[in-house]
Amino acid sequence: MRWSPGAALAALALLSTLPYDAVSHAAAQAARGGGADDAGSAAERARRAAAARPFGAECRSSVVGSQAVAYCHNPYPDTDRVRLHVECERWWDLDSDSRPVAAGPAMTVRLTGRCWKEIRAVWVSHQR
Repeated sequence: MRWSPGAALAALALLSTLPYDAVSHAAAQAARGGGADDAGSAAERARRAAAARPFGAECRSSVVGSQAVAYCHNPYPDTDRVRLHVECERWWDLDSDSRPVAAGPAMTVRLTGRCWKEIRAVWVSHQR
């Protein structure tokens, strides 16, 4: 069987990428600092438990002309403080950030923003 230079180069590239993706579970745990012998302090364990809990409202935004609207629903027990950020297209038009709104458990909130002219981008930020 004859190998062309292109096929050999592709096989070599494939083999060089495999070890990077093939990390064992123990190595991944050690890289994250979650070894079995590392118990840590009570405060550190509480922080890790809070970080492991699901968090964050699901937000859907829409833009119509120069108006932006976002609806955020929080299905989790922790309150999520959400803010709408609006970036305007024109250089002279001021970008805006809404005030933080607390989206409590099982609550849906509505956020609005606008520009004088066109909107370039809209996004929502989350805060515990």
